[in-house]
Amino acid sequence: MLDSKIIYTITDEAPMLATHSLLPIIQAFTKPAGISVETRDISLAGRILANFPEYLNDNQKQSDDLAELGLLATTQEANIIKLPNISASVPQLKEAIKELQAKGYKIPDFPEDAQTDDEKAAKAKYAKVLGSAVNPVLREGNSDRRAPKAVKNYAKKNPHKMGVWSSDSKTEVAHMETGDFFGTENSTTIDNDTKYKIVFTSKAGQTKVLKDLANLKAGEVIDSSVMNMHALKAYAKKVISDAKAKNVMLSVHLKSTMMKVSDPIIFGAIVEAYFEEVYTKYSETFKALDITPDYGLQDLYNKIAGHSLEAEIKQAISDAITNGPRIAMVNSDKGITNFHVSSDVIVDASMAALARNGGKMWNAEGKEEDTIAMIPDRSYAGFYSACIEEMRKNGALDPKTIGSVPNVGLMAQKAEEYGSHDKTFQLSEDGLVTIETENGTVLLSQTVSAGDIFRMCQTKDAPIQDWVKLAVNRAKLSDTTAIFWLDKDRAHDREIIKKVEKYLKDFDTNGLDIRIMDVKDAMTETLRIIRTGKDVISVSGNVLRDYLTDLFPILELGTSAKMLSIVPLMNGGGLFETGAGGSAPKHVEQFIEEGYLRWDSLGEFLALQASLEHLAQTLNNSKAQVLADTLDEANAKFLENDKSPARKVGELDNRGSHFFLTLYWAQALANQNNDTELKAIFTPIANELTTNESKINQELIDSQGIKNDIGGYYKPNTDLLNAKMRPSKTLNEILAQLN
Repeated sequence: MLDSKIIYTITDEAPMLATHSLLPIIQAFTKPAGISVETRDISLAGRILANFPEYLNDNQKQSDDLAELGLLATTQEANIIKLPNISASVPQLKEAIKELQAKGYKIPDFPEDAQTDDEKAAKAKYAKVLGSAVNPVLREGNSDRRAPKAVKNYAKKNPHKMGVWSSDSKTEVAHMETGDFFGTENSTTIDNDTKYKIVFTSKAGQTKVLKDLANLKAGEVIDSSVMNMHALKAYAKKVISDAKAKNVMLSVHLKSTMMKVSDPIIFGAIVEAYFEEVYTKYSETFKALDITPDYGLQDLYNKIAGHSLEAEIKQAISDAITNGPRIAMVNSDKGITNFHVSSDVIVDASMAALARNGGKMWNAEGKEEDTIAMIPDRSYAGFYSACIEEMRKNGALDPKTIGSVPNVGLMAQKAEEYGSHDKTFQLSEDGLVTIETENGTVLLSQTVSAGDIFRMCQTKDAPIQDWVKLAVNRAKLSDTTAIFWLDKDRAHDREIIKKVEKYLKDFDTNGLDIRIMDVKDAMTETLRIIRTGKDVISVSGNVLRDYLTDLFPILELGTSAKMLSIVPLMNGGGLFETGAGGSAPKHVEQFIEEGYLRWDSLGEFLALQASLEHLAQTLNNSKAQVLADTLDEANAKFLENDKSPARKVGELDNRGSHFFLTLYWAQALANQNNDTELKAIFTPIANELTTNESKINQELIDSQGIKNDIGGYYKPNTDLLNAKMRPSKTLNEILAQLN
């Protein structure tokens, strides 16, 4: 008999703050059903400490919870609720290290230019923490992501604000025409089990193994591609010049958090192209101060602080902005531009917001303005361009009438680009990079120049089969058109198309509308369908999954945090993800300054319901099913009564929304008749919560409007957080009766 156990992850920022309020409620409600809810720490700070036990004393050491969960995800026992975590950029990593060091954790600095063996070892360990370190480990299944019916109905009755699209909008996507990952990509399917290595051979004939032998299984798709640095910089200069000539604002949209090796370099090339005169004139100073454009303007400002040339360099940057095209802003009030930090503007969130806002971003005056959006690589630029063109022609979508776009995403076992970090390299000289077997047979090769970025990707066959199966099942269950977003002009996608066409034959698809379309056409057709009020399933690869599951939910619902994200793990377990955390840093800032947390935990509520249902089905736990059914009722009532957090002090915040979920869940449990034991337990709880509703609500409101010291950003003080996130004595006493 498997244990009735749920693993709830401790992560970062606003979701982590909310956990200190919500988790005690979950544990109290599940205990009478014999369900234990345990935690595992996969926060950025937790992952750092887990990798450096040799630097810590015994009471500071932390278990490697991520590795443990990675193993659990391969078993049928897995039932994991995964909250959004930081996908750390180098600047974020450095901030976290600095905070931990100040707290007495004697971990090493991040050595950007590692020279000694100790520095190289430290850098290798930190590489495990950077970027998308968590998701590839846990995602041992493909993604089934959709808006629950209650959420969609609420959005139709209470539509969010949409910006107005004008037919003469100047907004456009600017991408490279040559030399990008799309244009240079080659791909093949492996015939037999083998091992591979990645080898660089210089023009002089010297060889260097970039990646040592690793396994390849028959049926796997591998590809290699190159971002040509010369072509990238030429593209950047042209777009900058075009934006100036057209008098249109400029913005850059990348994924420097997930694509932790390639995208910061691409970001740096664009920053350097914009401020070319500054980086040329002060090159020696920047070299001495270890300033790289890859980390953006904020890192530059931090490192020149107090330097004799500080004022002069700042003026040179200001002059460059005055003389160049206007730059989109992250925070107009604070003067933080799109070029300040590579991880500040994340393409999936920023382009979705642009589409929702009528093609506009914020300018330096805090006003909305059209923009030329720089997305260098054509692999994903095209569908955003198609979206903009469709909306320029047909206007904004109407949340009251449009259909929904659920997604079936290929992401299991580090599929595609998000699993490529250990296979991505920037080359320091001209030469040839080959992917070859252990006996020297060359599988793929790329000619490279100094500065180019080489990337190899790998997609296993079993996840592809599972992905096709999941797509067919979802199309059948929902009687909905399903479109595979695969581009026949892209080398990788051509290999995947062959597999999709092969594996679709294993299923009865009679009566189903299943199509394979190029990504631009898929975007246009999907928008056409949802404008008629019908739904359409997007079936996509890993990176597109990430982009589409921000874009369409933000257009439909106003946020991607309210999506139900189920990952049926390939060995029978379940992973339940709880929405996006892109706005989480701003929420933390407001909580510290104003004592108000506007993080919306609906994603957690939805994930918990699915987790309980999975528990009921896999373990035949009838009490878990009752908890799931009543939570579903509570979620619907929560939405009906509009109990999501508002935005400012004096209104309902995250803690208040948790109380109303608690109230509605207890009432549903008291009113149900499928389990008399749970009914008897929760009837007095529901009565007390109902009687004390006004009192509890006032206690929660009274906790707002004050500055909060939580003892740190990356590793806050647990006792302080518990006190701040559970300020209602009355609610705490009622919940204590369940323990």
